Amino acid sequence: MHHSRSDRVFGLLSLALAALMAWGTDQIQESFIQDPLGPKAFPWLIAGVLGLSGLVMVIKPDPHQGWPTRHKLVELASSVAVMLGYAYWLPEVGFVVSTALCAAFLSWRLGSTWRQSVVAGCVLSLGIYVVFQWVLGLTLARGPWGF
Repeated sequence: MHHSRSDRVFGLLSLALAALMAWGTDQIQESFIQDPLGPKAFPWLIAGVLGLSGLVMVIKPDPHQGWPTRHKLVELASSVAVMLGYAYWLPEVGFVVSTALCAAFLSWRLGSTWRQSVVAGCVLSLGIYVVFQWVLGLTLARGPWGF
């Protein structure tokens, strides 16, 4: 398949997924007692970014696209596995710990040293926790330690 055509097909699939997400988000029932942003804000944001990204791929595909090597595919698969593990362990160990571990691993895969990755994971996790929990007043998954 020609590279620009594969980009356009993937862009169209992204647009379709964004539309499906938008429809699903619209179906969410809101209660009269909720967080300040409500349950629809984050899904709308994700659907919007996905839709814009898909539109860019349809309009302007990458002319020099290439498929990743086997090594890169293994790295991508391990990153997906870590993110799936993050979703699984989030309710069990809480937001701060699971986010710190996931962010540290992803930082390491993006080229940081282990030390830099651990610092980045902790800073990112605590920073997001402070913004969501204390600034926005949103509740995040609490682990056995209460955070």
